[in-house]
Amino acid sequence: MSLSLSRRRFLGVAALNSAAALGLSSISLPGTASAAQAADYSPAVIIGTGYGAAVTALRLGAAGIPVVMLEMGQLWNTPGSDGKIFANMLSPDKRSMWFKKRTEAPLASFLWLDFANHDIDPYAGVLDRVHFGDMSVFVGRGVGGGSLVNGAMAVVPKRSYFEQILPEVDADEMYGTYYPRANAGLGVNNVDPAWFESCDSYQFARVSRKAAHNAGLTTTFVPSVYDFGYLQREEANEVPRSALASEVIYGNNYGKRSLDKTYLAAALGTGNVTIRTLHEVRDIAQQPDGTYLLTVRQSDVDGNVLATKQIGAKYLFLGAGSLGSTELLVRARETGKLPALNDAVGQGWGTNGNVMLGRANHIWDPVGSLESGMPALGIDAWDDPQYPVFAEIAPVPAGLETWASLYLAITRNPERGYFSYDAASDSARLQWEISQGQPSIDAAKHLFDKVNSANGTIYRYDLFGDTRAFENRFTYHPLGGLVLGEATDLYGRVKGYSNLYVTDGSLIPGSTGVNPFVTITALAERNIERIIAQDVR
Repeated sequence: MSLSLSRRRFLGVAALNSAAALGLSSISLPGTASAAQAADYSPAVIIGTGYGAAVTALRLGAAGIPVVMLEMGQLWNTPGSDGKIFANMLSPDKRSMWFKKRTEAPLASFLWLDFANHDIDPYAGVLDRVHFGDMSVFVGRGVGGGSLVNGAMAVVPKRSYFEQILPEVDADEMYGTYYPRANAGLGVNNVDPAWFESCDSYQFARVSRKAAHNAGLTTTFVPSVYDFGYLQREEANEVPRSALASEVIYGNNYGKRSLDKTYLAAALGTGNVTIRTLHEVRDIAQQPDGTYLLTVRQSDVDGNVLATKQIGAKYLFLGAGSLGSTELLVRARETGKLPALNDAVGQGWGTNGNVMLGRANHIWDPVGSLESGMPALGIDAWDDPQYPVFAEIAPVPAGLETWASLYLAITRNPERGYFSYDAASDSARLQWEISQGQPSIDAAKHLFDKVNSANGTIYRYDLFGDTRAFENRFTYHPLGGLVLGEATDLYGRVKGYSNLYVTDGSLIPGSTGVNPFVTITALAERNIERIIAQDVR
């Protein structure tokens, strides 16, 4: 008899807790991992544990297929010396970042002072900032990938835009079946509008809403995978604070429904899924019998290499994200390990049009010293024919009054980068010029010039380490590199090879118009349903 999803989640959470207590690097349901999973071969191997990978693991495991997931980060389930699993943004320590000597927060300064960043010891922390010349990319490291470090905003793109970016994908199926399935699996919920109007923790959002409405703009509530019921109890001091304790980009200790509490827990609960942590896949090759052989480097939390091993798989799924999955296939093509990969591998990368900016409010418009780290409101100007923008109303969770309104603007930027192979470093390098971000700045400026004009306010010039008002040298939302229908077929099957699949944000050509993780999840649900029905035997 098949287990219910809630029962699988319960069993999976128990497995995660047991692994954390014992300090294990291999996580599975006790007594159920198959001999195939325990050896260096598995019928199915998934690289990564982010959104697409987690969906794929659950659906394969529920279909009775033994699965091994390989995650280069650690399992975040063990408290540190302060009793918390994750550090907060105001007092970060080594848990905050992936082998950095100093934190690298997106908000680099305040009044030109570097108050946000601190020296830390290099460690397998939860957030990485990967640098490529004019662009850097924030990614999550750990079981759950980006779900550990994002702002939890679970937004479905406008259907008309989805049809533009993925015209060959059936929008009726996506909006009728797979988006609802993804929202259910992720545990998406909505803020109580009445509570929102009176609470302290969203005063900052109400101030930005008033300014937007003064400019004739529309705002909209944003669904979330943060438990808004828990947030209400936080503000009432009934439970330990998390979103209200400056816990955002370095992990969240209590109220967030990250993948280790949803899809991954349910996947482990099938009894057919094992997660191996601190295992980084370096190479992929195909064997004469058509199976795949992975070269994997196992390390500890201090970066010491413990072993280099090889793991075989019949079915191989790449879910290591836009950077990770793309690098693996670019390297495999250029080193001759997978020579039949086509020229589309590495192409079509974009930033989702990310631009961060701030505004200075009037002294009579305080934003409040208590700001929820989880956004709940956005400015929706996507219908602007020339400069479409969806702008998250973001917090500045500094614990004091700042009179600052912060935004992450998502714009429609047609510019795309690509990855090339650098033999000297054996890595894929992103090719992106700073000028390619200008369309995003133009769109954000068009929108927020209106807001400033209507309210008599100005931009903040002290937030990004220099005097720029718009910061577009990083992205939270890397997309593309292995675009659906180009590097793969329309279900993520990699062209040129059988039983090789892509299941993450690298399938999406550079843009979704909103925060992308629900789209990544829904697309993975769609693709794996077809793959199990047609390919897996």
